[in-house]
Amino acid sequence: MINRKFIFNIIFFLVIFSGCKKDFLEFPYTEGPVPEDVVWGIDRNARGYLNFAYRGLGGTGYGTDRYNLSGGAILADASDEAVCSDLSNPINRMNNGTWAPSLTFDDQYSTLYTSIRMTNEFLAKSPGSGIYPASDITGLRGEAFFLRAMYHFELFKRYGRIVLATRSFSPTENLNLPRNSVDEVVKQIGLDCDSAIAMIPAVYNGSGTVSPYDDGSDPFNRGRATKTVAMALKSRLLLYYASPLYNEANDLARWQNAANAAKTLIDLNKHALLNSVDYTNLWNYSNAPTQYNKEVIFATTALLTNAIESNNAPVGFTGGLGRTNPTQDLVDAFEMTNGKPISDPTSGYNPANPYLNRDPRLNRFIVYNGSTFKTGTLSRAVETFDGGLDNPASNPNATKTGYYMRKFLSDVATYNVTTPATVRRPWVIFRYAETLLNYAEALNEAVGASTEVYNAVNQIRVRAGMPVLPAGLSQVQMRDRIRNERRVELCFEDHRFFDVRRWMQGNIYFNGAVRGMRIIKNGASLTYTPFTVENRVFLAKNYLYPIALNELNTAPALQQNPGY
Repeated sequence: MINRKFIFNIIFFLVIFSGCKKDFLEFPYTEGPVPEDVVWGIDRNARGYLNFAYRGLGGTGYGTDRYNLSGGAILADASDEAVCSDLSNPINRMNNGTWAPSLTFDDQYSTLYTSIRMTNEFLAKSPGSGIYPASDITGLRGEAFFLRAMYHFELFKRYGRIVLATRSFSPTENLNLPRNSVDEVVKQIGLDCDSAIAMIPAVYNGSGTVSPYDDGSDPFNRGRATKTVAMALKSRLLLYYASPLYNEANDLARWQNAANAAKTLIDLNKHALLNSVDYTNLWNYSNAPTQYNKEVIFATTALLTNAIESNNAPVGFTGGLGRTNPTQDLVDAFEMTNGKPISDPTSGYNPANPYLNRDPRLNRFIVYNGSTFKTGTLSRAVETFDGGLDNPASNPNATKTGYYMRKFLSDVATYNVTTPATVRRPWVIFRYAETLLNYAEALNEAVGASTEVYNAVNQIRVRAGMPVLPAGLSQVQMRDRIRNERRVELCFEDHRFFDVRRWMQGNIYFNGAVRGMRIIKNGASLTYTPFTVENRVFLAKNYLYPIALNELNTAPALQQNPGY
């Protein structure tokens, strides 16, 4: 299943979060091996074991690694959302046809199974542990059930069929195990979600809040799993299971089950969309109005860092590496402010002034030529025209598409490489906007474009400053609008990469040319010309990740995913 050293050797180390406040994830041990009776016989140590298991949510970077998978690349660079300005970045294995068992990327296999083992150890040992008061054990076990479900889901969405690990394995057992079926995997993850929902209390001791989302009132419990995050995971799980990649016969009951799961969360009325003003700072946990906010259902630990700005700011700003360059294909997905796509001849779109009267989210999420970046003394209009301040021929990091990513970045004027932005930023794993879109998609597939489908999508559009969807859409038309809404609202958040796969549309969107915008300035006039940045390769095998050769060498019964 995984390398034995990950299965049988657990050594605890002091966990240090550079630049962040103390929270429940801090582990009480000093460096060195810890006897088992000391782990489970002492309250803080037993709790610390579960706390340490949370690390798997963010890998070695405690969450920031999703912002920097390698050399500043994010998963959007392996979809039609963006191009990485570093053309030699290994993420391009996913784009150029060289992605293979010997050349993997975003390979979380061993890390996730190691985290699963820790949750299983806690589930097995916690009932007789020294956790005090003993009444806390049920809720902590509920968190462990969520973590086990989450780690299995992260494996499932990458590899499809996986080996279910619902207990710890002993050194004498055969670990050369075949993978479980998709049906078995989905069933088990769903059961673990249900256990988490039933066991996690509505209130953590000392929090004083009845809200199942973390509103920041109890800083020592920030980042813990809640009832609603288990519901959000179940919603995402069942949506994937109902999608064409796993639902070839289009079983409508699966779509209805996915809709029901999302509706259960929505009906609790414990989460909501941020308003249009606070929306800009949804990922900024330093701003009081949006700190641990109602839209975020679950996020990793928030760290003080300027690495996200350093990796992605336009190159004309101090220290900016401009890694994530949005594509023209993504930009074209943003509608006009009248709600019409730019492909509609009546939309009012002007190719000579392409960013005028566009969906306000275009300016929130993407830096384009002429848009203002930063505040205060650093504020200026961005120049991505050929030879502009942010697209000089002399800088190899300059945008490859004519755009830079704005989403996630701080606009504070104090940012530069030597003066870190004072922003505590997590990776947001689940937020309420996704739940609304999950519900809309699943319900539309199950029953068509009902009033409830409209309502779910329109909440997001109205918050963004866009008009509601036109009445009378067919199921197919609504499907297209929902998918485009996901593309726009959830851009750069790791969704598009997997959405296109579960819809079985990789050959349409990920195979062939990705485009940028070449802008030529002549005096005061600008000429805009779309162009092909690169041609990409997507094959049928790429709907799933390859299993790394070292895993297959250890456990050949896994068998490789088809085509690799």
